[in-house]
Amino acid sequence: MSIKTKLTGMSFLEFAVWGAYLTSMGNYLGSVGLGPKIGLFYAVQGIVSIFMPAIMGIVADRWIPVQRLLGINHLIAALFMFATGTYGAMAGNNVDFTTIFTLYTCSVAFFMPTIALSNSAAYTILKKNDLDTITNFPPIRTLGTVGFICAMLFVNFFGFQDGVLGFHFGSAVGFKSFQTSYHQFYVSAILGVVLFIYSFILPNCPINKTGDKLTLYDALGLKAFALFKQKKMAIFFIFSMLLGVSLQITNGYANPFITTFKDIPDYANSWGANNANALISLSQVSETLCILLIPFFLKRFGIKVVMLMSMFAWVLRFGFFGFGDPGSDVWMFILSMIVYGIAFDFFNVSGSLYVDNETPEDIRSSAQGVFMMMTNGFGATIGMLIAQYIVNHFVYSQEDIHLQLEGWRHSWIVFALYALVVTILFAIMFKYKHKPENLKNFKH
Repeated sequence: MSIKTKLTGMSFLEFAVWGAYLTSMGNYLGSVGLGPKIGLFYAVQGIVSIFMPAIMGIVADRWIPVQRLLGINHLIAALFMFATGTYGAMAGNNVDFTTIFTLYTCSVAFFMPTIALSNSAAYTILKKNDLDTITNFPPIRTLGTVGFICAMLFVNFFGFQDGVLGFHFGSAVGFKSFQTSYHQFYVSAILGVVLFIYSFILPNCPINKTGDKLTLYDALGLKAFALFKQKKMAIFFIFSMLLGVSLQITNGYANPFITTFKDIPDYANSWGANNANALISLSQVSETLCILLIPFFLKRFGIKVVMLMSMFAWVLRFGFFGFGDPGSDVWMFILSMIVYGIAFDFFNVSGSLYVDNETPEDIRSSAQGVFMMMTNGFGATIGMLIAQYIVNHFVYSQEDIHLQLEGWRHSWIVFALYALVVTILFAIMFKYKHKPENLKNFKH
């Protein structure tokens, strides 16, 4: 098995673990009476990302090979995710928030660092084998999105009833969709265990051993935080946080929003309203295509333009949700899914490459952890807590379904306006002049 094939398999499994529940969990929580607390389940991913990726990055830089740490984290996360599903099965419709939230939090605390660890492992292994990261990483990462899509579609179309596996299309009678079932947590757990086993076939990534005596400052990996002393890196990380505010909003609320249309007669039988997870999977299809465009856009336009394209795409992502519906205006939903690829990938993947390029070799895993902390940590936490307040105010405070739908539209417009402000500020404050000769910095 070639190096790139092994890394492709790692990427596929990494994001399949996440795709099994990320976009469908909101519907499950709503079905067991936890709709007003959806934001907390997505915000906690951000809370643990504030410190866990940085800590694991330090461990990978200093003590445990990154590919081995990746597998260990997945095993622990899978055990807690399995416990989450088991509790859901036992509790039925009487789910206690504190219990399920605690189990879920323990799982994501060990899963979230694996995103940065998998990136770090891929970069290290590619460089160790004299392979260019900017050319070879995007296709590898693309298969991660394919894994996410496969898990989403499995969750959307397959269901268990009385222990029998079956298909779920639309509102077919007799089959229960995973998107309103605890089974999605079992799917994620199984995939996590598979990735733990798979990690043993990945090439070894040597830790940073040095004969010099390390200070406590160096041993803890705090050197990576010194990057904030550089103005361009400080601005980059701050805007990483501001953009991170948008990252989890549609993951948490797009599914419940689209499913709301099922309670409105005009849309009750529409395919989109009954298959929200499958409709949302178009976003990940867009991702697979957009990742492959990153090398071209980075080389042609540079990091600033690529990130500006990402930020404006978030404006469109939210705006199309605000004005669309699964009926005659379903084209707006489809456009929202298409621009998601640019919104998510053009910042996350190119930003990760930028961090890898701008940091010394001995702190790269730690620096990836800092990037993860700012985007999926502080940014996503702040974003989901604010989003939960806005959605609860406009949507869940209403009893009438039509007023709830109007509340959803108001919420999406608020999110779009926020993304527009961030885009304008970034264009003004992030000083970066693209020069073709700088492209050599992306080659190793």
